[in-house]
Amino acid sequence: MSLKIVLGATAACLIALSSASAMAAGDAGKGKKVFNKCKACHTIKVGGKHKVGPNLAGIIGKKAGTADGYKKYSKSMKASGIVWDEKTLEQFLTKPKKMVKKTKMGFAGLKKASQRADVIAYMIANGK
Repeated sequence: MSLKIVLGATAACLIALSSASAMAAGDAGKGKKVFNKCKACHTIKVGGKHKVGPNLAGIIGKKAGTADGYKKYSKSMKASGIVWDEKTLEQFLTKPKKMVKKTKMGFAGLKKASQRADVIAYMIANGK
């Protein structure tokens, strides 16, 4: 193998790893403030009530459209096959209706990647 190929592959791996860790590197403290945009419709307290949208406690690792006791999911959300993790939350929070075409969620999304990373960190830290 040539040195150029090895160096190129190494650089690609480092870029991919730094992107993944950057996504995970959100600030939960800042995310609490960003989550204020979500509070009108969602709670994140374990055992908390559903509002217009479902309680988001423990969402990581769960299949979309399956929160216990929440009955208002769109058919498209229930059929999406999404399992929530940092990557899928990042995609969804960027532009919800782009990821799930007929979602009932009226929120347009978070434009800033830093805000998405922060709110995801907050959700992970506080939704256990």
